[in-house]
Amino acid sequence: MAVTFLDRARTVAPENWSRWLIPPAALSVHLAIGQAYAWSVFKPPLESALQLSGTLSALPFQLAIVMLGLSAAFGGTYVERNGPRWAMFVSMTCFSTGFLVAALGAVTSQFWLVVLGYGVIGGIGLGIGYISPVSTLIKWFPDRPGMATGIAIMGFGGGALIASPWSSQMVQSFGSTPGGIGTAFLIHGLAYAGFMSLGVFLIRVPAPGWRPSGWEPPARGAAMITTAHVSAANATKTPQFWCLWMVLCCNVTAGIGILEKASPMITDFFRNTAVPVGPAAAAGFVALLSLTNMLGRFVWSSTSDLVGRKNIYRGYLGIGAVLYLIIALAGNSSKLVFILCAMLILSFYGAGFATLPAYLKDLFGSYQVGAIHGRLLTAWSVAGVAGPLIVNAIADNEKRAGKQGPDLYTMSFAIMIGLLVLGFLANEFIRPVKEKFHEPGPAQPAAAAEKEAA
Repeated sequence: MAVTFLDRARTVAPENWSRWLIPPAALSVHLAIGQAYAWSVFKPPLESALQLSGTLSALPFQLAIVMLGLSAAFGGTYVERNGPRWAMFVSMTCFSTGFLVAALGAVTSQFWLVVLGYGVIGGIGLGIGYISPVSTLIKWFPDRPGMATGIAIMGFGGGALIASPWSSQMVQSFGSTPGGIGTAFLIHGLAYAGFMSLGVFLIRVPAPGWRPSGWEPPARGAAMITTAHVSAANATKTPQFWCLWMVLCCNVTAGIGILEKASPMITDFFRNTAVPVGPAAAAGFVALLSLTNMLGRFVWSSTSDLVGRKNIYRGYLGIGAVLYLIIALAGNSSKLVFILCAMLILSFYGAGFATLPAYLKDLFGSYQVGAIHGRLLTAWSVAGVAGPLIVNAIADNEKRAGKQGPDLYTMSFAIMIGLLVLGFLANEFIRPVKEKFHEPGPAQPAAAAEKEAA
């Protein structure tokens, strides 16, 4: 019965189904798996309860991001073949089970179980869940793909705004003991299973040949928007794919470098000023960055529908490099300048994720865009390790050399500027995909997907 319910054919929408029910279905998954950005809430209690170093306590999060990219890359084809309901169910099962295994690890003081549960099993749920609604949203909103994917992926950025205070309150209520942390993990796993199940039941795919009322596909694509379709296997053979891989990797490395170390960074920057930044203000700064990370995913990706994907990435990368330069030159002379620049950088960081599926659809069509998206997310795995490593390693080294304040981050910011310039150049090299990579015959992505599934 479960296999039949999860089958792609059972998710085809009836004629009167509203496409505006699809973004809430996607959000139910992305708001849940966005909890990953709130992992730092569990770091101090785990370090205290299990006698861990800061490096070790970050391992579950780092491994979860690595597994996100790997599972998205290897699972993307299965997501396309089996449909979004199957993918959301797999994501729900893995993500929730990961918390349950982590709960067992916390209660028994076996940290390797926390790493296995949250990092490996939960990380697989992250990757499958992240890409599960992408191709479906693009098929439902061919007229506004940037807006549609922006709504859903906004949930991943906003998940921490819900999870952070909720998780923090649970740790306070149950205590920072192994049993208390285990109880918090257990409740997370059960609650997220219930919440994500809403998306499993609500998600639908459009019937073959469906299109929005009054909308007609363009007779021929614009300069950077194709009307043809490219398979995932062929997409990875194109220079466009690898240019976009570099664009994503550079943008994410630059953004996550601030996001991961936001609280200590602002504290270090203004430690020796007339009005230092205390823990409460630093926590408020982190919340503010989370908010701009979330809003940027919707605002800028929706804007890309108007100005074009290549132009919007010019802004993410080019303006981002200038903002890093402004922070480096301003130093600790102005908190307002630092905060505003950091907010914009994080809005571009989030928007880079949200705009990416629409950029892929423009270049490769909607045939296997979910699978292509999954393979491209390996760039996130690399950046998720590289960004924090660059910022933390350089800051630690500068601190040992006796430096302080903004000097701890000057070299890191120079590297981030260089990466953003590299990403900007990679974006400039992107051109329409050559016809030799196109699928033969008329573009019928839905029928082709069903044929492949059979």
